[in-house]
Amino acid sequence: MTPKSIPRLLGAAATVVLLVVALTAIAGTGLAGTSAAQANYAPTNTAAPTISGTPQVGQTLTANPGTWNSSATPTYTYQWQRCDTAGNNCAAIAGANAQTYTVTSGDANSALRVVVTATSSSGTGSATSAAVRVGAPEPAGPAGAIKTTQGATSIPASSVTLPARLIINSVKFTPGVLTTRNPFTARFHVVDTRGYLVRDALVKVTGLPYAWAHSRSEVRTGLDGWATMTIVPTRNMPLSRSALVMFVRARIEGQSLLAGSSSRRLVQVTIR
Repeated sequence: MTPKSIPRLLGAAATVVLLVVALTAIAGTGLAGTSAAQANYAPTNTAAPTISGTPQVGQTLTANPGTWNSSATPTYTYQWQRCDTAGNNCAAIAGANAQTYTVTSGDANSALRVVVTATSSSGTGSATSAAVRVGAPEPAGPAGAIKTTQGATSIPASSVTLPARLIINSVKFTPGVLTTRNPFTARFHVVDTRGYLVRDALVKVTGLPYAWAHSRSEVRTGLDGWATMTIVPTRNMPLSRSALVMFVRARIEGQSLLAGSSSRRLVQVTIR
């Protein structure tokens, strides 16, 4: 290597060093910017909010916030909206900003949706659920209607008026087969033609022939529609293979015995 080539080599090496330093600085700035952008971004919705519950007046709906991507755990706020039946022309419902919402009479003949806003340290994002149409409320039922623990509706006999009528739709005897002339239990279930349980209907049983058995006077049905009474066979009832036939009447107090919404039925219990 000649003395003249040494300065040229040193100059080239310095140039390479400067290029490496410059490229490193540029790359470092880009990586740092990318990392900062990745570390801070506002929540974005990836699965829309949903509404659960029965959309009927008096029922409570619950908003599910959906699924969100966020650099930090977001908090959610809610705004319920009332729309037309097609889910358009929506407007915020004043004060309806909880996760749950109880449907009011003002929501009848409309649809409801909820706007969910997710907020984190990096910003906010919003998403809207699909609208659910508010159905008609369940009929209140006749005067005096009561819901039983089994979910059926019990009404007083006084609420059964024509064209509705009483029906004796079920009969139970204990024992189911008579082998002696001992008293036995009879139960009669009364509903009306609309399917309601009927309480306070008056039930009367008459043995056929009358001399074979008797019961006390009329018995009222309970909340569940059942009337329970004791039937007393007489010594005239044969214990041979046959049946004790009975005439059962269910009527409404104050109505005519021969008219109104009363009901009649023939029943029998086996004798052996």
